[in-house]
Amino acid sequence: MTLRQAQRPVESYDAVDIIRAQRDGKAIGEGEIRWLVDAYTRGYVMDAQMSAFTMAVLLNGLGRDQIRVLTDAMIASGERMDFSALGKTTVDKHSTGGVGDKITLPLAPLVAAFGVAVPQLSGRGLGHTGGTLDKLESIPGWRAALSNDEIMAQLRDVGAVICAAGTGLAPADKKLYALRDVTGTVEAIPLIASSIMSKKIAEGTDSLVLDVKFGSGAFMQDIDRARELAETMVALGTDSGVNTTALLTDMNTPLGLAIGNANEVRESVEVLAGGGPADVVELTVALAREMLTLAGQPDADVEAALKDGRAMDVWNRMIRAQDGDPDAALPTPRETHTVVAERSGVVSRIDALPFGIGAWRLGAGRARAEDAVVHAAGIDLHVTVGQSITAGQPLFTLSADDETRFARALDAVEGAWQIGDTAPAATPIVRERITA
Repeated sequence: MTLRQAQRPVESYDAVDIIRAQRDGKAIGEGEIRWLVDAYTRGYVMDAQMSAFTMAVLLNGLGRDQIRVLTDAMIASGERMDFSALGKTTVDKHSTGGVGDKITLPLAPLVAAFGVAVPQLSGRGLGHTGGTLDKLESIPGWRAALSNDEIMAQLRDVGAVICAAGTGLAPADKKLYALRDVTGTVEAIPLIASSIMSKKIAEGTDSLVLDVKFGSGAFMQDIDRARELAETMVALGTDSGVNTTALLTDMNTPLGLAIGNANEVRESVEVLAGGGPADVVELTVALAREMLTLAGQPDADVEAALKDGRAMDVWNRMIRAQDGDPDAALPTPRETHTVVAERSGVVSRIDALPFGIGAWRLGAGRARAEDAVVHAAGIDLHVTVGQSITAGQPLFTLSADDETRFARALDAVEGAWQIGDTAPAATPIVRERITA
């Protein structure tokens, strides 16, 4: 026995025993879960062992108390933010992501217009769902990286901040998510819920509204699975002392008319100016009401704040506070390609997922975390479901900096829309509200 081996501390548990217990459907205890997260974070538990555990969780699940402990253990792996010194109520929103989902951009300044602090720590996109930071980086000069002092100052002075989450928040989750991404265990609801909520709880907000999407362009395509995820996350927030609710929202059709980065910023500004697509306005208003209700302002007139310029004023101040120029021209594409209707009729279907993939192939998204995005790339829809059109009328326009990207994008959206003779029945965007 070497001196180094003799001095190695004795571990409290054995990873193989925990893996076997989870594999066989036996309840693992709080101490085992906390040790596993800590040992994995510090490198004692190997990736191969943790991947076996996450697969066992995917197959056998975890109970509510186990998910709570897992989440708390991931929070404990890093720092926690504290906004109590602000003297303002804080409320945040998290979306599970979708095609054309730019809601954070108009929502944060809208809620902040009512004197509520909105600390929106966001991420970048991967695959067909866009990232909030990627969109905002279309704005010349805007920067995502802020220090904790800068975040506090901006929340105090402006009321809203959208920025990159620091590496110190739930580092165990960052390591675990990367592992799940390459081991086929991303879909495990206990792991999704603990991943999202560990970061949101560590962020230190008083209240949290979750926008949990379902449908073809959503992470959870089935509404029952989306509901289970929402209920799990609301329970986690509530158990941790964060006032949490969730809205189940439809992502079968792209949200709004713009899918990309710069074009989604343009659409967000239209909403802040009192216009914009009806569905984007509807969801922005619904989430703002939910956030302000949790913040103690259930009667806030959010539509008025969009129409009278208050929300736009906060947006301009928020962008300038992060060195961006809200009046600067946004990137424009070098190449465009427009697809027109082959027949007259009514638009009866626009599938979200193919259009998300199409925008990704145009350069609006990334396949790997280290890839750059093309801010001017994307898709602009010219029609909505239920709209009457005539043959030759533009349906959508593809934008890219390289025309060779058009062929694969067109392959992605082939068959993703339909023109019929009658309009489909209208369905609401918000399907359910979930509380503890």
